[in-house]
Amino acid sequence: MSTLKNQRVPDPEHGLHLLRQMLRVRRLEEKCIELYSAAKIRGFLHVYIGEEAVAAGIMETLEPEDAVVATYREHGHALLRGVSAGAILAEMYGHAEGCCRGRGGSMHLFDAATRFYGGNAIVAGGLPLAVGLALADRMAGRQRVTVCFFGEGAVAEGEFHESMNLAALWQLPVLFCCENNLYAMGTALGRSESQTDIALKAAGYEIPAWAVDGMDVFAVEEAARRAVDAVRSGGGPHFLELRTYRFRAHSMFDPELYREKTEVAQWMERDPISLLQGALEAAGQLPEKDWTDLQADVDAEISTAVGFAENGTPEPVSELTRFVYSDPAADAIAASDGKPREDGAAR
Repeated sequence: MSTLKNQRVPDPEHGLHLLRQMLRVRRLEEKCIELYSAAKIRGFLHVYIGEEAVAAGIMETLEPEDAVVATYREHGHALLRGVSAGAILAEMYGHAEGCCRGRGGSMHLFDAATRFYGGNAIVAGGLPLAVGLALADRMAGRQRVTVCFFGEGAVAEGEFHESMNLAALWQLPVLFCCENNLYAMGTALGRSESQTDIALKAAGYEIPAWAVDGMDVFAVEEAARRAVDAVRSGGGPHFLELRTYRFRAHSMFDPELYREKTEVAQWMERDPISLLQGALEAAGQLPEKDWTDLQADVDAEISTAVGFAENGTPEPVSELTRFVYSDPAADAIAASDGKPREDGAAR
């Protein structure tokens, strides 16, 4: 089995924490597949299995006031940002207890309390949003960082180039994180891009950029901390190309005819969870009982989340236009001095 670079082992407590975080994402995604197969989750579903080291490593470097923008493969990002597994699963069930009251589903998770701004289903759609958040922070003088996750398929979109240009031009506090899993849906990177070094593309906009082994959680955390610290201290936008791989198909609808099973098997030898587990065991930091207990704790968390989602309630039909159309009464109050007129009209 492949090992982590230089078989590096952090302090035991932090290593176990990272292992737990990645395992939480893996177990949540495995449960999502199970529930989807049982027709309890409907619509589209894109899982993050194989890419857990990216979200786990980067989230460790962020502060609560920072913002996170993600793609439609965002369950793991939301979970590690602090959105509960119960709220995530309830959202997929379409229940009011979900983080978006069941209105967004798998691809549109959102949570203002943790400053998690999607869940964006449009390829590259989160990039301009991240630029806007970073611009607002800079104009307000806030020392925040906005982290934007996107896949390598987004590089082919105009929003990518516009966002890179504006972020560099205005020196905005944003960290762009390209999760390069080699396949934009079913199209290999080399079939869509003449230059496959994505970090080099970002560097063309005068943005500090470098590639990282996205299967090594320590390498991800180290690179992210360096980049986040630079952005927060006024160094302008930075860019990380996280070279990773999804072990599952693009979505539950994907027949996966575009890559060989042998290729997938080779990448699975660098499973980020197995790599960290092996490194900790080799260093004597993960006795078998501790590993068993860790798995049991994570399984219990996911089981409780499933129960929470199962017992949720759909939005009442009478509420379905809420958040879709404006509320005349609320608008009237907002337009007045805070007190509605007797005739209900705004002052």
